Amino acid sequence: MVKPLLFGVLGGMGPLATLDLLQKIIAATPANRDQDHLPVVSWNVPQIADRQKALAGKGDSPLPQLLNGIKKLNQLEVSHIVIPCNTAHHWYDSLAEASQAPILHIVDETVAQILLTYPYPQKIGLIATHGTLAAGWYQQKIRAAGIEVIFPTEEEMGKFFVAGCYAVKQGEMALAGDLLEKLAASLVKRGAEKLLLACTEVPLALAAHHSSFLEISIDPTEMLAKACVKLWLEEGYGTPRY
Repeated sequence: MVKPLLFGVLGGMGPLATLDLLQKIIAATPANRDQDHLPVVSWNVPQIADRQKALAGKGDSPLPQLLNGIKKLNQLEVSHIVIPCNTAHHWYDSLAEASQAPILHIVDETVAQILLTYPYPQKIGLIATHGTLAAGWYQQKIRAAGIEVIFPTEEEMGKFFVAGCYAVKQGEMALAGDLLEKLAASLVKRGAEKLLLACTEVPLALAAHHSSFLEISIDPTEMLAKACVKLWLEEGYGTPRY
């Protein structure tokens, strides 16, 4: 028997990024009534060890708490799970192995959408945590398509990215937007035609800043939302817009 669609969100990393995904799922869904929207349950529990500190060897592993969240979602018999945190995908294999429901991979869904565009951008600026950059998930797949990747300098990572990311977590959105706007501007100045916002805090900060850079940005949270909606529509749910 096929399990009915019920999407589970392993969130809390951070709480605003989780809400951002839920809003983008709603925005991406063609609907004329409540019943046309995706059924979603969210495990938005922020008491998960800091992913950046864990990968830097300065904190506890978040894996036990991540596995607990996966367990709770599976108890609700979700059909699919999504994780609106790029860095948390460092533990994707362990989570996928423990989960009864398939887990959509944020990198795979994002890159698949990039490769549907034509012509490809020749240069993409990548904004992400040290852990995501070190893992190489995005740049390996992007380079395979012949696209050059432009990275923040180490100075920019500390001065703009890390400070901006934690400003979002602290609710200081004006500061976060200002810092990440400066990072985006630097990457564009060095030749980036598109910006890949591969940290779910970044789109929130740029949106709060009303940044013009959002017009050339690729948002993995949005790509994950669209992947969920695509599965929903393929099953014949929703109301197509004409």
